[in-house]
Amino acid sequence: MTAPVVVVVGLVHLRGGRLLVARSARKKAFYLPGGKLEPGETGERALHREVAEELGVGLVPGSVREFRHYLAPAYGEGDGVLVDMTCFTGDLDGEPRPSGEIAELALVTEAEYAAHAETAPAIHEVLRDLAEAGLLAV
Repeated sequence: MTAPVVVVVGLVHLRGGRLLVARSARKKAFYLPGGKLEPGETGERALHREVAEELGVGLVPGSVREFRHYLAPAYGEGDGVLVDMTCFTGDLDGEPRPSGEIAELALVTEAEYAAHAETAPAIHEVLRDLAEAGLLAV
């Protein structure tokens, strides 16, 4: 039997060596701004839509680049469910603010994220990769 998979996109956006993460009003863990693809939607198109909905800003045209792909246990989706997350980098065209379903934004290092009471496994993988690349503050 194959594990259920949730296909999503996420924005990897760094400021001052910290990763921008968002917390939904319905969840306790922070995750990357982004979300599920709608039927027929490309990953990049979904990213543009989700960033506008969640952060209240757009992505600078031509700045979006695929970063990495992750497959990990899905936070908050039940036992055995996996998240298939394609991450992109991109420049924001304004100052992000919590919008729509987002209750809170934060900028975190790997250690700061790990200190949260609830965390998403895929975000730990993203942070580890960013730390290994020397892109995060310590």
